[in-house]
Amino acid sequence: MHSKKHNPKRNLLLILTFFILNSAFYICTATVRYVSHSGSNTPPYTSWATAADSIMSAINISVFGDTIYVANGVYKERIDLTAGLTLIGAGMDSCIIDSREFTYVSGFYTVKIADSCQIGGFNIITYDATHGFGIYIREEAGVTVNSQIFMNKIQSAVNGIRFSGFNTTQSNTIISNNLILDVADGINCMLNRPTIVGNYIYANEVGLASQISSSPTYLNNTIVLDSPQAITGFGGGLDILSVLKNNLFYIGDFGADGIRELADTVINNVVYGDLNIGIRTQDGGVIKNNVVQGAQTGIDHDASTPLPLFQYNDVWGNELNYKDISPDSTNISVDPMVVNEDSMDFHLQMFSPLIDAGDPNILDLDGSRSDIGLWGGPYGEMYTYRDLAPKPPSNLTAEYDSGLVKLTWNKNTEADFYHYRVYRDTVPNFMYDTTKIIAVVADTFYYDSVPEKFLAGDYYYKLTALDSAGHQSAPSEEVHINITGIPEAPPVVVEHYQLLNNYPNPFNSSTIIPYRLKKAGYVKLYVYDIKGELIRVLVNEYQQKGYYELKFSPSSEERKQGEFGDGWWTGYNDDIATGIYIYQIMVRGEGNIPVFTDMGKMILLK
Repeated sequence: MHSKKHNPKRNLLLILTFFILNSAFYICTATVRYVSHSGSNTPPYTSWATAADSIMSAINISVFGDTIYVANGVYKERIDLTAGLTLIGAGMDSCIIDSREFTYVSGFYTVKIADSCQIGGFNIITYDATHGFGIYIREEAGVTVNSQIFMNKIQSAVNGIRFSGFNTTQSNTIISNNLILDVADGINCMLNRPTIVGNYIYANEVGLASQISSSPTYLNNTIVLDSPQAITGFGGGLDILSVLKNNLFYIGDFGADGIRELADTVINNVVYGDLNIGIRTQDGGVIKNNVVQGAQTGIDHDASTPLPLFQYNDVWGNELNYKDISPDSTNISVDPMVVNEDSMDFHLQMFSPLIDAGDPNILDLDGSRSDIGLWGGPYGEMYTYRDLAPKPPSNLTAEYDSGLVKLTWNKNTEADFYHYRVYRDTVPNFMYDTTKIIAVVADTFYYDSVPEKFLAGDYYYKLTALDSAGHQSAPSEEVHINITGIPEAPPVVVEHYQLLNNYPNPFNSSTIIPYRLKKAGYVKLYVYDIKGELIRVLVNEYQQKGYYELKFSPSSEERKQGEFGDGWWTGYNDDIATGIYIYQIMVRGEGNIPVFTDMGKMILLK
């Protein structure tokens, strides 16, 4: 199977269809009201000309089934929706509900949702990431809230959306396609069972939290934790029976946990990044068709609790793949071959070993056996697998060994990898055309007998990787050897300091900056913007000689890591912009004397 036909956001269409049908019924039988700063503020606010000046003014005279449309503008108020109202803003980019001027009290919120409400199209701003809730859904005794919250931007709150209740057995609340930013916890559920689908959450501590007999269903959400305060992508509590399907948990450079699972159903998720623990399991549950990559520990099971049903997962590229759990033969550990992890594109490439490798009882949308990973299963997506070139070989090293130049490098892990081409020239930054090929090998080493052995000279090497279809990667770094001597004496190999080109370049949302140290020394690696303003100190420590790679993931949190500490960070909207950035390395050797400095240019595209 080479392709899965593209299918637009199926779940969102179902949600919007439900919304439109219900809205059509209400509009035919109830009143439509308007809110705008340019209206005359004349009740009953039934036209744009007579629109209310505040949202609460329109709510206060509305009854069950009414619809309120809100024009662009900033509305500095707190909102208490009454049952059965539909509140539609002009768009999350320009229709703002801002409660920051109100006095903070315990339980503070910007918007409170009642039963049978619908709200969408707003930018909702609360105090900050340590105070208040953006949207608060509170089920009172005997009342179950069945509402829809969709297409809002929610920022600056302890909880972007807080949903609490009285252990209801039924809840049709749908929280869909919201953008939740700069919050401690993205969506926090307690004693309820909502459906949470298609949200993008950028949180400082917990992306999704289920507590105390809550049983939400989480589908197709993207949870990004890129903060030194980040704790976990998904947090469980007492008596949790959540369903997590096709969610992406993307952890930045701060060692958070991915999923803390407690008797949950965890299927077709991806947990990726600089993780402490990918999935922490206890008290059973079902864990199938997931990818866990980049953690110190991929899967960590609490040995004092029942084992989960753990099958058809790919746990790969972790320092330790498993702790206190022995995977059966259905689980694999292979390069998933996704399009681009750094840009959060986890679609599988054509020859990925994850294609049709999931649980055979779970089917993809095209009826075939499920793929492992984010886009497999009935809540996944049909798309065409792309046949991409391999990644560039890395960590190319040259040394003199028994009269020959020995080249070594790291092995490519793509399933369709075929061989390497080795290139040599006598000038730096040479073009790697076919006239420069000196070998084609499948191994990760090569011994080169340079022309006119023992003749002094400069030699430069680089290599590319090819797959079975003939696609060639970009070149590796270039290494340089200067051989000195006469025929009666062996050559001397002189290694060099190098700051290599970052890759990818241009990039979005992260890039790798490689460098090599000839000798041990104190290293500082900076990133500046084009105006010369310091963005980040990536390295500031003593390092041994060798090859290094540093990941740069620009975000608002990068500011917090700057040389000047927290006080230098000026707020959420300080994310660095599209443009040209400079990276510079400085190395000090013995006696604190500078021995090497260089800089490169990279381009961020958003």
